[in-house]
Amino acid sequence: MPSRFPGMDPFIEGQDWEDFHVAFIVGLKDALMPRVRPRYVVRAERRIYLEHRLDDEGEQIRPDVAILDPGASAARLPSPARGQAIAPTPVLLHLPIPEEHRETLLIIRLRESMEVVTVLEVLSPTNKRRRSDGRREYLAKREAVLRSPTHLVEIDLLRGGERLPTIESLPEGDYFAFVSRGTRRPQTEVYPWRMADRLPALPIPLQGGDPDVILDLQTVFDTVYDHAGYDYSLDYARHVEPPMADAGAAWVRSRLA
Repeated sequence: MPSRFPGMDPFIEGQDWEDFHVAFIVGLKDALMPRVRPRYVVRAERRIYLEHRLDDEGEQIRPDVAILDPGASAARLPSPARGQAIAPTPVLLHLPIPEEHRETLLIIRLRESMEVVTVLEVLSPTNKRRRSDGRREYLAKREAVLRSPTHLVEIDLLRGGERLPTIESLPEGDYFAFVSRGTRRPQTEVYPWRMADRLPALPIPLQGGDPDVILDLQTVFDTVYDHAGYDYSLDYARHVEPPMADAGAAWVRSRLA
């Protein structure tokens, strides 16, 4: 069953983003391969990093509250032998252990040499979380690509979090795509659209004189939505996350009516 929304479904972000992120990237790969073969191949690659938990202010969480173990009370400890040093009763604390995160991206390579031509990223929430390890990691990798001749395509289907940095202010929009051609930097093509709009068809640059291939994001989204069964697995009775302004929330309710 198709989505009730003309473009991106706003309920996915707060309820089932991880599943959608993986499925959408696979859908993009499936859509690209017939358009770039046999000169190019499209490969999914992983980026792995450690993410420390952050509080609401974007600070790393460092628990410093002692939690007493009720089972370690002095009454239950064995009595020390005469003259033996008495160990203090221990308290239990939490260590700030980072979590391993794995993110998938697409790489378009020349088939013969496997040279990287284009990197295609679909942003995840950790890429946009202020002062997070995921954002620092992503921006560092982004800068490395921007300093190279490789094309970079970035798709941001998340309303929440910080937007990608640009020198000028971004235009108005709920969602964005960036097409940064290695031959035109520091300029980048920015494609903004509203929640009420269909997802755009993006030009994907290739090497040299090869023409762009057109990637229809809406077609990929529709296929992923249908195959995943989001029409019945998403809870449309819940509020949209992150919260919306009154006008946006009213529009969402009108689509669900």
